[in-house]
Amino acid sequence: MKENYDFSKGIKNPYAKKLKKQITIRLDADTIDYFKEQATEVGISYQNLINLYLRDCAENKKKLSFAWE
Repeated sequence: MKENYDFSKGIKNPYAKKLKKQITIRLDADTIDYFKEQATEVGISYQNLINLYLRDCAENKKKLSFAWE
């Protein structure tokens, strides 16, 4: 290895803004099962499917409509 490297001509990672962040989230078992089933049908992981769904909600500014009983 060199003692020093020249990064003066380096460029920033263009994908850095799209990196995923690991979090912990609690979901009902039946919700997970639903997304796992849907993910199997389309051939992607259920975590990616949940991410795609939530991204669509955020991009389209969808609001949840519900009422507490």
